Amino acid sequence: MRRLAIARLWHEASAFSPIPTGLDRFHLREWQAGPKARNVFRGTATEMGAAVAFLEANPSWDGTFLRCTSAMPGGPVEQAALDAIIHEIVQGISDGPWDAVYISLHGAIAGTEDLGPDYTLLERVRAAVGPHVPVAVTFDMHACLDPRIAECADIIVGYKTYPHVDMAQTAAKALGLLDRMARGGERLKSLILPVPMLPLSHAMRTAGDPMGALVRLAAETETARGLQDITVFGGFAYADTPWTSSSVTVCYRDEGEASGLDAHAAAREVAAELKRRHADFLSTLPDAARGLQHARDLLDRGTPWPVAVLENADNPLSGGACDTPGLFQALVDMRPPWPALFASFYDPELVARAHAAGPGTTLHVTLGGRLSDAFGPPVAFEGEIVRLTDGRFSNTGPMEYGRPEAIGRTVLLRSGNISVVVGETPQSVNDPAWCALHGIDLGDIALFCAKAKNHFRASFEHLCGAIVDVETPGPAPTDLTRLPYRHVPPHFLVPS
Repeated sequence: MRRLAIARLWHEASAFSPIPTGLDRFHLREWQAGPKARNVFRGTATEMGAAVAFLEANPSWDGTFLRCTSAMPGGPVEQAALDAIIHEIVQGISDGPWDAVYISLHGAIAGTEDLGPDYTLLERVRAAVGPHVPVAVTFDMHACLDPRIAECADIIVGYKTYPHVDMAQTAAKALGLLDRMARGGERLKSLILPVPMLPLSHAMRTAGDPMGALVRLAAETETARGLQDITVFGGFAYADTPWTSSSVTVCYRDEGEASGLDAHAAAREVAAELKRRHADFLSTLPDAARGLQHARDLLDRGTPWPVAVLENADNPLSGGACDTPGLFQALVDMRPPWPALFASFYDPELVARAHAAGPGTTLHVTLGGRLSDAFGPPVAFEGEIVRLTDGRFSNTGPMEYGRPEAIGRTVLLRSGNISVVVGETPQSVNDPAWCALHGIDLGDIALFCAKAKNHFRASFEHLCGAIVDVETPGPAPTDLTRLPYRHVPPHFLVPS
């Protein structure tokens, strides 16, 4: 039996989010280890689900799930929490020996003090297992990678789709390479080539260009040169660390100097095309009022219900906090003549008040602008409590299918044609099971306003008559030059 250590530390940190990320955020979303982890992850379309499938398909491997945890994107992780998670994973690794190590990382995590915890973790893992134990790592497409990570990890593989519906496939590929390496068949190595640019993710959907073309180029180059993997990483535009940028990684057979030169040549080829297409990632969106008017025009012309309007700048998966009032104020001003749903605001005190009051109670509240009025003042709203939930469901869409979700308690308020959901945590609506949790039939909703962006499309694009993205004041704007970066050079933000 070969012994495989498995661990996970997944978080995307926005330097501009008003919400710090504490240990409680990890406990709420995902906090697993040991035999229970295998049962929880089995059958899910996630990296950890792929690890379970790998072990069950390869009984010669004895896999141990060390700490596996993730938290919703938010502000940098409180350093004490980050240190505790890293210490637990490294302690588990130190209890080896192991024949191989697999770690699922996001790649854009940052602590309040340590801005490069992925490298911190992997350096300690490598020190614990020694130079000869193969280590594989998978990353999100929006990773911001310290090149030194390639000194610690033999195998680096990243997502190839956005929305990220290939998490399990990414881990399966990495684990397959790890299996080959551990069996002594070949020596694999990886490199990381930073690309001095920071593109917007708004135009990064891989169903279209430019990112779709770049992913195809990487795949073609990988095949033509006989490499094991090439991944194009767009980077996370709302991070702010010394390693915040795009990058290209290559995993290749280490067969001497010639193989390394060929791998670097492939990375430079793909990186040059990525840099050349920087301007193609720029995005210009209508403001909330114009976006809603466009949605209204579509509905008046008979577009099937619902038409979705997405408030990108407060998307929680981009570091938003479900607190900006721009789109909601425009919706209230619009006085929609048909049913409209807004999802959602983050206000744990309001949720507690609603759960104490019970269904049928009318509440006089203000929504948005609770954490900060920098993006607009709160909006007055008087609504009846229609539904209360515990915030628990399992994903049914293609992204992270089967993964249990715990988003905290929620309340659905309604006033006339406007329904709005308020939650105990900031959450992006990305799965139809969220609708089922709240008793919402999308066929009965004409206008679906959500604090979301591209991941919304994985499950909802085929359920919506149209999708309109809008720009509102918020912590994740399309104009990156407005953000107070400390570590990202200005020329990374503007195509040259």
